Amino acid sequence: METMIDIKDLSFEYEEGAKTIDHISFKVPKGSYTTILGHNGSGKSTIAKLIIGLLAAKSGTIKVGDLVLSLDTLDDVRRLVGIVFQNPDNQFIGSTVRDDIAFGLENLCVPHDQMEDMIHEYAKKVNMLDFLDHEPTKLSGGQKQRVAIAGILAMHPSIMILDEATSMLDPRGRLEINELVRELNKEEGMTILSITHDIEEAAKSDNVVLLNDGHIVNQGKPEDVLCDVKQIASLQLDVPFAYKISSVLKKQGFHIDPTINQEKLVKALCQLHSKM
Repeated sequence: METMIDIKDLSFEYEEGAKTIDHISFKVPKGSYTTILGHNGSGKSTIAKLIIGLLAAKSGTIKVGDLVLSLDTLDDVRRLVGIVFQNPDNQFIGSTVRDDIAFGLENLCVPHDQMEDMIHEYAKKVNMLDFLDHEPTKLSGGQKQRVAIAGILAMHPSIMILDEATSMLDPRGRLEINELVRELNKEEGMTILSITHDIEEAAKSDNVVLLNDGHIVNQGKPEDVLCDVKQIASLQLDVPFAYKISSVLKKQGFHIDPTINQEKLVKALCQLHSKM
C-alpha cells in the first residue's frame, strides 16, 4: 500500500536534553484513517506541528507523499496537508462563513465567477450551507469545526490532520465531526491522521499509533493495540466501551468474543437473544 506520511527516527526537544519526541518511526498509508493516541503531554500535538513544519525536527526525516520535508519543500508539503486545530477560532480568517471558505479558494487563484458555486459545494459537503452569511465565531463548537474543515477542503489537500479537533466539543458535536471525517475518508478517499485521546475514535480507525512520553509503545490495528488492557490502563487511558461489555459477558459465560467494535457487539447480542 502506498504511504502518504513516512516518519523515520524522528526526535524533537523544546529544551536542550529533554526530548519531547524520541526517535519515533511510523507510516500513514494512503487513504487510511490513522490515529495517534495518548494522554495529555505524550507528544501527540508536537508530531502534527512537525509534519506541517511549524516546528523543526532535531533529527530524523518526515516524508509527505514524494516530498522529504525541508525548507525547500515546505510550501509544497503544506499544499498536500490541511490541519484542523483544537480551537477553530484560531483558524478563522473571514467575517462570515462564506468569506472563510472563499479564503482558501482565493489562495488557489480560483476566478471569482466560479467561486460562489464552489463555496456552496464545500459548505454543503459539511452541512453548513444555511450558515454562509453567519459570523463563524458565533456558531456552536461543532459548527465551527465544520467551517474549518470546509475551508481546508477548498484547498484540495491529500491529507487532513486533526489535532485534538473534537476535544473541546460536547458528545453530540464530537460524534458529528467524527462521522463527517469518516465520510471524507471512506467516500472521498482522503488520508486522515487524527491526534486524539478519544479511545472510541481510535477504535474505529484503520491504524493506531500509541504514544507515551514521546515514545511509540505500540502500533497496529485497533483490535490488536486497544485490547491490551494492562498497557492501555498503564497509560491512563480507557479501553473501548464495547470491549468492556463483551469481556464481562464472556467472563459470565456468554458465548461472545471480546471486541472493540460496537456494531459486532450489537450483532452478537442480537444473535444471543434470538437463541434464548
